[in-house]
Amino acid sequence: MKFARISPQKARLVADQVRGMPVEKALQLLTFSQKKASAMIRKVLESAIANAEHNEGADVDELKVSRVFIDEGPTLKRMHARAKGRGNRILKRTSHITVMVGDRARNN
Repeated sequence: MKFARISPQKARLVADQVRGMPVEKALQLLTFSQKKASAMIRKVLESAIANAEHNEGADVDELKVSRVFIDEGPTLKRMHARAKGRGNRILKRTSHITVMVGDRARNN
């Protein structure tokens, strides 16, 4: 997922939790997590599972999250009005979320 409107620092907290997990367990963790990033990462993980199943013919029960990384996207710069005609800059950060899944047997 590119240009996701979440700070990479916040998204990496969730990514570190699911890295190396079996996909069923990772989906369960992401579903019940309260963080905004978990919904975004869950969407990307579901897409990766569907791609592995459709394109590679992989067995869903044997898949695990092999790689998850969050890269920094472009930053949107906004102004916040301050006293005496001044302004402070607000940085609205974006992320590029990448999830790769692989067979447990092949990766171990």
